[in-house]
Amino acid sequence: MIEQITKTFKAISDETRIRIINLFIKSNEKICVCELMDALKLPQYKISKALGVLKNSRLLTYEKEGLWAYYKLNKTKENLLLFNFLKNYLSDDVMKEDEKRLEQRLLLRENNRCVIGVIPENKLKKIIKEKQKNIDFSG
Repeated sequence: MIEQITKTFKAISDETRIRIINLFIKSNEKICVCELMDALKLPQYKISKALGVLKNSRLLTYEKEGLWAYYKLNKTKENLLLFNFLKNYLSDDVMKEDEKRLEQRLLLRENNRCVIGVIPENKLKKIIKEKQKNIDFSG
């Protein structure tokens, strides 16, 4: 028990990993690596390394759907206590910007699935703007 607690707290002691956990807690979504890359503005290797640590500490799980791997919170009783605690305390400006970028990136999904992959930031912004325009027009 104490070993798992130590592993869990070590896993969230890194800025990238705590930013990732925050996105999962606030969005309550399954998220793929490319969506996290765009939300956090970090390279794939850094996201993948952080996800590996979070998965090994049992905070996240993942499932493959075709070519895509989606990560999600591992909602054990113990983890839910931690997630609820963190939800109330993770709210600085950096995390709010991460949340905003993830929310915009998730607009690009089709049937609740990522279909875009990794694209340059300037092209991503253009696609998001178009999608928001279509939502505003139809809503």
